[in-house]
Amino acid sequence: MRNFLTLLILMSTLALTAQRRPNAEPEWTATWITLGDSDAEAAGMYLFRKSFNLDAAPTSFPIRISADNRYKLFVNGNLVSVGPNWGDIKHWNYQSMDIASNLKQGQNTIAVKVWNEADLRAVAQFSFKTALILQGQTEQAKIVDTNKSWKVTEDKSYTPLKQYIRGYYAAGAGDFIDMNKAVGNWNAQNFDDSSWDAADTVFEAVQQGFGFRQQEGWNLVPSILPEMELTNERLATVRKAEGVKVPSSFPAKPTDIKIDANSNIKILLDQEHLTNAYLSLLFSGGKNSVITVQYAEGLYDSEGAKGNRNDIEGKTMTGRRDSIISNGKANQEYTSLTYRTYRYVELGVETKDEPLVINDIYGTFTGYPFQMKANLFSESEELSEMMEIGWRTARLCAVDTYMDCPYYERLQYVGDTRIQHFVSFYNSGDDRLIKNAINLIDYSRQPNGHTLSRYPDRQDQVIPTYSLWYVSMLYDYMMYGSDADFVAEKLMGSRQVLNYFITYLDDDGSLKNVPGWNYTDWVPEWNFGMAPMAEDGSSAALDLQMLHALQSGIALEEELGKPEFVTLYKTMADQLTETIKSKYWDESKQLFADTPAKDKFSQHANTLAILANIVDEDTKKAIGKSLLEDKTLAPTSIYFSYYLHLALNEAGYGDQYLEWLDVWRKNMELGLTTWGETSQVETTRSDCHAWGSSPNIEFFRILLGIESASPNFKTVRIAPNLGDIKKIGGEMPHPAGMISVDYKMSGKKLQATINLPSGVDGEFVWNGQVNALSAGENKINL
Repeated sequence: MRNFLTLLILMSTLALTAQRRPNAEPEWTATWITLGDSDAEAAGMYLFRKSFNLDAAPTSFPIRISADNRYKLFVNGNLVSVGPNWGDIKHWNYQSMDIASNLKQGQNTIAVKVWNEADLRAVAQFSFKTALILQGQTEQAKIVDTNKSWKVTEDKSYTPLKQYIRGYYAAGAGDFIDMNKAVGNWNAQNFDDSSWDAADTVFEAVQQGFGFRQQEGWNLVPSILPEMELTNERLATVRKAEGVKVPSSFPAKPTDIKIDANSNIKILLDQEHLTNAYLSLLFSGGKNSVITVQYAEGLYDSEGAKGNRNDIEGKTMTGRRDSIISNGKANQEYTSLTYRTYRYVELGVETKDEPLVINDIYGTFTGYPFQMKANLFSESEELSEMMEIGWRTARLCAVDTYMDCPYYERLQYVGDTRIQHFVSFYNSGDDRLIKNAINLIDYSRQPNGHTLSRYPDRQDQVIPTYSLWYVSMLYDYMMYGSDADFVAEKLMGSRQVLNYFITYLDDDGSLKNVPGWNYTDWVPEWNFGMAPMAEDGSSAALDLQMLHALQSGIALEEELGKPEFVTLYKTMADQLTETIKSKYWDESKQLFADTPAKDKFSQHANTLAILANIVDEDTKKAIGKSLLEDKTLAPTSIYFSYYLHLALNEAGYGDQYLEWLDVWRKNMELGLTTWGETSQVETTRSDCHAWGSSPNIEFFRILLGIESASPNFKTVRIAPNLGDIKKIGGEMPHPAGMISVDYKMSGKKLQATINLPSGVDGEFVWNGQVNALSAGENKINL
């Protein structure tokens, strides 16, 4: 059977290639440039400039740009773009933009800062060597193509600063900036760059022919993402000052703070909510003073716990930091190279023989430019606050990729992303970051077929369960997204993932001894998040996730693929279903066990069993009751609670939904403004993990009851679960417009008003009664 599957995959490769070919790569006439005498793989910062004249202010001046590692693009002194978006060497993103609004008649200057953190760069950051490429897209704009006419110099003020952070850290270096060595005012139009070097090209032109492409390095691909948001954001309050008097107007307004010579001071600032921002510090004087900026989500007590995030007494600041040495001049400015994540910022200054003046400190918020289009119309302040916190969490974990957390890792894990992309579907409707995530995870597929657990990732981490979730992500996009061709292009990847896992199926169809970190959830009694596994390598959690992936694969192939794969996957799914029932079902407890020994039980295995629909409705109801009442079951964390809640709803307990939110209430009680990584809120490592934003989905999917009922959301199923709620409503984005619902209860009678976009119909389910829905307004009284 496995050989048959391999043959099918090979045959379908030709069919998919013939079905849709990618657009041709646009020609590059510009060349990659760098500083010729530098070590292009070492850490460093390089400044590039190109001045040119225009006879008139242009109405259009399209360019595209990329760099390694990262760049900041200035046009006539204005910051225009920060990038490139993360990819890998074979899929290196370039940004396209029109800079005409920043240009004028006469002399113009494009200036680009490029830096390389080398070995200290983020784990998600790939690198070939430090370089820049920029190309004009019209004959007029080609005057700015990168070549030897560009000027470049090394800014020797910069050294990447190694970070010492509690727990696993993968988010890159801090900045050490010695302003004595800095190139000041370098991006201004009137700056004199005559002493700078002419740029050197990294490669000669690409040589092609006879099937060879004679150039190593980056393979440039267009980014499908917009420019990231950049919005000024003032810090809110001073919580503590040591050794200096701080005016009451600081930091809400630019205010001078004088720090005497030979002083050592600290100022603790509070944003009052967690944020991602480029921090800017303006200061004057204080020759050789050392300024340290530290960033934290919350302060730590003597036991290493954060406790209530609003409290600072008896706590200390520790975390990510930058360091700057003053050159003594007036109006110095430092802006962090990459964004920092913080609620608290501690500013430390040690002056030498001269006083230093802090002129201002502020942030520039950044993130993927999601727009909240969903609304929950509720009289509950708690639900509104949860929506706000969930949206902030989701936004901070979405920049040029989704990520688990912005402070510690900035890595796009499949398990996290599956929940995050549903937040995007239900709250924003913008699917560009979703498609970008699916592309990147697809790029991570290994020669034997499985994806990595996270991508981009230079450490090649393997979590088998996450590779299986990737197949389900494709199914999710098919159901909620609008681009059927996009999913069809990914079917080969889905097949290769499933083929890999099929090689680990035992004769009974059960998965055994799959290599990698078989993570399921952060459960305290489990070994590093791995569900219990028998000595022979079998596990209910793994088998059930394999079943979910097969079921997703069946749905994908039925809609977009080939009947041969439908037949194959159904055969395997049927066998695995029977194996799961016989191997893990415990008659005495009326639950699925975690292993064939039937001595350990979890909410996870039984949640997955309900969602896989392998038991009848009465059994679902009984399992759901145990999930709610049996405290001996290994509990789901804030992450896996998303699946638990879907299963409980499927089992008929959706009316109790508001009773399931205690871990979110605990976050709020402890002053978090985003959702923590684990259910142990006092001691959780990360205060911002977007897998905790699942209520932003569930308010619409469970409470209001809105779900896609067919591919591309062409039909809708609405089955609300109101419990004791008397009045509630909401609206959410749909590929064809907006879906809105309004519910009013009077005793046991329901009055519902439902509006569906043009071309969309479906059904409304209430107390077992099904009512047809059509496009436009539907009024239902039951």
